[in-house]
Amino acid sequence: MRITKRTNIAVRLLMYCAAHQDRLVTKSEIAEVCNISENHLAQVINQLSQLDYLSTQRGRNGGMMLARPAGQIRIGSVFRDVEGNLPLAECFADADNTCPLTDACRLRLALQDAAEVFYASLDDITLDALVCNNDQLLQILQPVACARVG
Repeated sequence: MRITKRTNIAVRLLMYCAAHQDRLVTKSEIAEVCNISENHLAQVINQLSQLDYLSTQRGRNGGMMLARPAGQIRIGSVFRDVEGNLPLAECFADADNTCPLTDACRLRLALQDAAEVFYASLDDITLDALVCNNDQLLQILQPVACARVG
């Protein structure tokens, strides 16, 4: 199974926020540290705030933080919420389906079952489990210091 770019960005963004729970983080620092375009990041921030994973604050001193404790955010839920009802294969997209085998195809059922097992395995993982005591990750997620001039 392959996750979308949006889900990949969402998980990196949430991990960054979890690593910096003591303060508001900015879109620009996340973009730089996590190697994400600010345009893509803005779309994901908007979606995650609508889904109540992020709390955002506008303005000069604005930023974002987790809307709930990292231990209450299940990665399976994040994947389901961000991925939505994206079709796993052509036969899952009713409007675009041109496959003549759909009504008799057992592979479709097997793929549905496999996707549920995949998401269920991620339900056991919290955001906190990805970040807590992960010193190597926390080091990577440190904001890049500005170079001093002069």
